[in-house]
Amino acid sequence: MVWTQDRLNDRQRVVHWDLYSNYYGDYKSERLCDMYSAGEQRVYSSYNKGRIFMPENAFTDGNFSLVILDLAESDKGIYSCNLHHHYCHLYKTVKIQLDVTKKAKAVKNYWDGEKEVLVALRGSTVVLSCVNRDHIWTERHSEEEQQVVHWDRQPPGVPHDRADRLIDLYASGEGRSYGPLFIQQRMNITETAFALGDFSLKISALENADEGTYSCHLHHHYCGLHERRIFRVSVSEPVKKVVNLTNHNTAPALDPNIIKSHNVINVIIPESRAHFIQQLGYILATLFLFIILLIIVVFITRKRRRRGYEYNVKKHGEKDVNLKEFTADTTDLTRYKGEDIRLDYKNNILKEKAEQARTLPAKNIDLDKDFRKEYCK
Repeated sequence: MVWTQDRLNDRQRVVHWDLYSNYYGDYKSERLCDMYSAGEQRVYSSYNKGRIFMPENAFTDGNFSLVILDLAESDKGIYSCNLHHHYCHLYKTVKIQLDVTKKAKAVKNYWDGEKEVLVALRGSTVVLSCVNRDHIWTERHSEEEQQVVHWDRQPPGVPHDRADRLIDLYASGEGRSYGPLFIQQRMNITETAFALGDFSLKISALENADEGTYSCHLHHHYCGLHERRIFRVSVSEPVKKVVNLTNHNTAPALDPNIIKSHNVINVIIPESRAHFIQQLGYILATLFLFIILLIIVVFITRKRRRRGYEYNVKKHGEKDVNLKEFTADTTDLTRYKGEDIRLDYKNNILKEKAEQARTLPAKNIDLDKDFRKEYCK
């Protein structure tokens, strides 16, 4: 029940005080009072009502001490404070010996090696101390947040402190799987594990790589409990059985290579090529994507090269102009007829002036003249 879900609000926590007395010459056990975490305390004897009690906030403060008013001789004996946690299966007890005296000088408190001994004055008030402030006895936690199971796996040759975590599952229903996706799909725990108390790990399509040591850890942080179960898994090839058809009375011989052991789980699986086909599919898909990327790169490169050879002379908002349609008016141009003048120049300055005089004067040619005429028409 500790590892399954619990819907009880009081957590089944209870404290009770018992008295083992020898006042009448024989040892007898008497229940004095008890109190549940979700209820009021109860005093069994009408004589003790109002005379002995525990603090009302005992399960809040963790103080379960017993107060005895107007101490009498009949109160002598051994008292035991018992703390029970039925849900967590925990039990703690504290024993105190109480002696009653008439002399004030005899009052003392000491430890006899096994329990505390109180010597109190008759008619006084005494407190039998029983304090435990652990959260198990004082606080209320939701067990769904405190209960968890997880599976670990140690490959061959790997120490337990480096084991791989496979699965975490909480009583609240939250779960988490670790490792590659194909491992998460093959290894799982049923979602109703905490309802049924079945935390078995199911491994489908067992492979040789699944060999190793598996450990199941059950944690109950609220109760402070932990259990671990270890399994060793080894995988072997299927054993081929040879059947003699001529003699039906003889059984096939056992393979001497098979070793029987209670500590080893031998799992026999049929030969399967599913893993090989899966890996081949990954390789083909990768190659196909690479070819598509290569085609895209080649197409983009060729397109950019074509754009580089083209020269666009057009501008936005302007009309195309063909210079071949314009003709230059050459009626005013006359060929310069002159005779070479050969002079002897005294210096280079005179020579340059003569050369400039022989050159034709520049004439402005309006190339847009005909274009404007056509446009005005």
